Amino acid sequence: MSDQPLLDIKTLRVRMGEQTILHDISLKVPLGGIVTVLGCNGVGKTTLMRTLSGIYQSVSGSIVFDGRDISRLPSHDIVAAGLSQAPEGRQIFYGMSIEDNLRVGATGVAKAEIDAEMERQIARFPILRQRLKQKAGTLSGGEQQMLCIARALMCRPRLLLMDEPSLGLAPKVVRQIFDLILQIRSEGHSVLLVEQNARAALRVADYAYVMDGGRMAIEGSSRELANDARVQAAYLGGHAA
Repeated sequence: MSDQPLLDIKTLRVRMGEQTILHDISLKVPLGGIVTVLGCNGVGKTTLMRTLSGIYQSVSGSIVFDGRDISRLPSHDIVAAGLSQAPEGRQIFYGMSIEDNLRVGATGVAKAEIDAEMERQIARFPILRQRLKQKAGTLSGGEQQMLCIARALMCRPRLLLMDEPSLGLAPKVVRQIFDLILQIRSEGHSVLLVEQNARAALRVADYAYVMDGGRMAIEGSSRELANDARVQAAYLGGHAA
């Protein structure tokens, strides 16, 4: 893992109407790293992810990705730059087939290479291969999450944003998802992971931040945060991860 940040966020501020949602957020994701952002519901984690994806606009601060400020780029240009998101709630196209969902994700991939990229993703998730023509809305929650991640990887991102990938899933599927995060990193992708499952997130991440009230309250290596009494009390049931 390189010390050079692939993503470098500095003093990012986001407002919704008169309300400030993110207060001077700073965060780095090293090239080849897994970084997690922990926190309860409503502290601004998803707002951060949507701002990184160009859905929301910041009022100040910068988002530098691979040496380029992307804070004013539209979403499609951000994806083209190499940043893709598997969003909270999956947000797949339920009435479309699994195959068509995957093809939608292939932004910026040459037409001649889309089939090969799809083959890579369905090899990763064999259950999808059996159901390519099936409507995505008929999949189970875990299968939908697999499709969501596969769709996000179709554009070959350098940085994958993952927003609550374990939400609502059975423990066995959660373990599979976190094993997958390590596999994705081994293939050359960096990962920024937003999670409420702090124990699982700290096991796979290199570095962690804790958000509270739209601010970064605590940061450090995953080992440091797993042994931090404040994190243990709030997120780990009083025990180190």
